[in-house]
This record gives sequence, structure tokens and C-alpha cells, in this order.
Amino acid sequence: MAGFDFMSPGRSWYGASVDAWPRYPAHHGDMKCDVVIIGGGFTGFSAACHLARAGVDVILIDERRFGDGASGRNGGQLGTGQRQWVEALEKDCGFERAKALFDLAESAKPYLFDFARTSGIDMDYRPGHMSVVHKTRYLSSYRAHVETMVRYGYSRLSFMEREETAERLGSVRYSGGIRDMGTGHIHPLKLLIGTMHAAERAGARLFEKTRALSVNRQNGVAVVRTACGTITAGRALLATNGYGGNLEPVAAARVLPIRSFIGATEPLGQYSPVLPGGESVDDSRFVVRYFRKTPDNRLLFGGSETYGNTTPGNMEERVRDQLRDVYPDLADVRFTHIWGGTVGITVQRLPFVCEVKPGIVYCGGYSGHGVMLSHFFGRLYAESVLGGSDRLQYMKELKISRFPGGILRSPLLFVAMTWFSLLDKI
Repeated sequence: MAGFDFMSPGRSWYGASVDAWPRYPAHHGDMKCDVVIIGGGFTGFSAACHLARAGVDVILIDERRFGDGASGRNGGQLGTGQRQWVEALEKDCGFERAKALFDLAESAKPYLFDFARTSGIDMDYRPGHMSVVHKTRYLSSYRAHVETMVRYGYSRLSFMEREETAERLGSVRYSGGIRDMGTGHIHPLKLLIGTMHAAERAGARLFEKTRALSVNRQNGVAVVRTACGTITAGRALLATNGYGGNLEPVAAARVLPIRSFIGATEPLGQYSPVLPGGESVDDSRFVVRYFRKTPDNRLLFGGSETYGNTTPGNMEERVRDQLRDVYPDLADVRFTHIWGGTVGITVQRLPFVCEVKPGIVYCGGYSGHGVMLSHFFGRLYAESVLGGSDRLQYMKELKISRFPGGILRSPLLFVAMTWFSLLDKI
């Protein structure tokens, strides 16, 4: 299983709970293909699978073991729409554009369920999600959001008063919230492994433990240089999200890595009051807490961010402090697994999709909403290559800002985000 390092800290419950986690060789030598993909997460494998099924010669590489990035280690929550609420989108770009962006994102749900069904993937889907309010001053906006979403054609939300929230969470910590029965949560590593197998069956060539040292356009083709050779292709997809480092400077300036941590408890027992309906949860904090139960009744509890590629030595203590605040009765519960992963965020909290060089596309920056969007965006990239509808154009037209600070951006963002996280306590 995955070891402890700065890229993939800790051993995840997901990795321990799958029956088989395949391994693939590293890349060696000089190769050619139609499309080269850097990044073995949901976006990269989805694109590889759909392209290969259409007869495109695809090579996919990843710096680490497939599944050791965020796609195999995340909170598993799908969400609804874009990461930004439609109210913010409408304020920025008007109702028509906001509706188009919301509808595009919502198309990810039926796509993902259909892909899993037709590919024979059991991703442990469980319905229901709750977004809960930790400060009473947010209640009015959450209540209004339920009505606004009806105007956008989405009627699966219901507002919860304090009493219902406490009953559904098994905790009195929150003031109210929204219950969404049009979404739910999954076992992300099972989806990723299933997509790996589907891509391999379709004919994609897969290489892990292969770091891309550079990607450039030379003589009309994309050239990826690795430690052991080169890969030359007509097109390239950079699907690295928060793991790209400085491989591509345009993306690096707009996608910031944030480390988030998750703990898995021992099974809570049949009569535990925690989440009796089985929904997943996120809260209204700037540093979001997110949690859900597994089929064997463990609580997966996440949050506690660090900025950049740093990993604290006290992951369990950080997760336990937040868990204790929500569920005091679980203050001494035993964690069987503690792990971390890297999320790629943008200033606008919307994905960054851009042709950074001719024929070289970056697709990432999902800002914590990637379980729902990233696999779908791999499909959309394949559509654009195959000459079908270019629905990714909606995302390419978004103006995603650079993070301020240049080489000092991580220290500056640490100060800024630490300040915003302190506001959670006011």
C-alpha cells in the first residue's frame, strides 16, 4: 500500500478496503502516440478511457502510484452544480451564463452513474448530502438558497431547522442547514480503479512512477520528457490538478495546492446516533469540515488544511480536535487510518481549463468539487479531441485569476488563509 511521504501522507482506509489495487510499469524509452496524458486521477483516466474506446492511441503517465493522488484519497462527496453557488455566479456573469454553468456541472451526475454502470464499477454510491451552518448569521442565505435553486430548475433541496439538523447529524453543533437528496457520496478509489481497468481494456498504455520533467510544443507536436525517455504526441492533456508543481507555469500561477486530512474511525456500532440516514456532510467554515459514514459504519472525518506541499507530523491530533468539536462523545474514538491528499484550488473556486500552448490543454483546479466534476471533464476533453461538441468551451471562457505573490504566493496565501480560518471562530 501507499507509504508515508510528502505527496501521499498516511495509509488510507480506501486503500485498505479494496480487494485489488493494480500496479503498472514505469515508462522507459522513446514513444509516440496520438494523445499523451499527464496525471492518473479521475480526469486523466476518464479522458484516456473515452479516447481509447474511440480508437485513439493514448499514453498516460503519473509521478506516483495510480490512486495515490487526490482522486484515490478524497472525501468521496459528489456535491451539486459548480463549487460556487449560483448566487455568486449570477452576480458575476448574469442568470443565463450562471444557468449554463450550473447545468453543465449537473450533467456530471447522470454521466458518472452511467459510466459506472456500463463499465461494471461498484463505487459504493449512497444518496444524500447535507450542508450545515456553524454560525446563525449564515442561516438566512442558506434558507434563500433553497428557493433560488428552484429557479434554476433544481428542487431536490430542503432547508433544515436546528432540531432536524441535530437529529440527522447526531450532533447539536450546527444551527441548521440544507439537505440535498439529488446527490450523495462514493468510494473514490473503487471508481478510480474501475476506470483504470476500463482504460486499459480499451487499449490505453499506462505508466506509473513516471515523472514528467517538461512538456513543450516542438515542431508541431507535444513532447513530454521523463527521466527515462520522451513521449511525442499530437496533443497533450495536463490533468495534474494540485500535483503539477511548476511543470506548466500558466497553470501553476492559477492553481494552488492545499493539503487536507481525513481520519477513519473504528466501526461505531449498530446503535450509534451519528448520521442515521447515511448522508455525507460539509459545513460553512472557510476551512471546511466534511464527514460521512462508510458501509461498515466507520466515520470518515476530514478537514484541517495546510497550504502548499507541507505535511504536519500531528495529523491525528489535528483531525481529532475537529471531530471532538462536532461529536464530543467520540473524543476518544480510535482511528484506524489517518491520511492526507492535495486539492487544487483557484481564486474563483471554479475549474481552470486552458489551452496553455497549442495542442496542450490543462484541466484542473476543481477546488474541492472534483469528485463530481473531474471524471466528467475527462469525458468533455475526449469529446473536444474527437470532434464532437466542445462543452469544455464554457469553462475555457472563464477568467481565472492568478494567485498574487509570484514565488512568495505560498507564504502570502498561508497568512491570508490563516486569517480567514480565524473568522470561522468569530
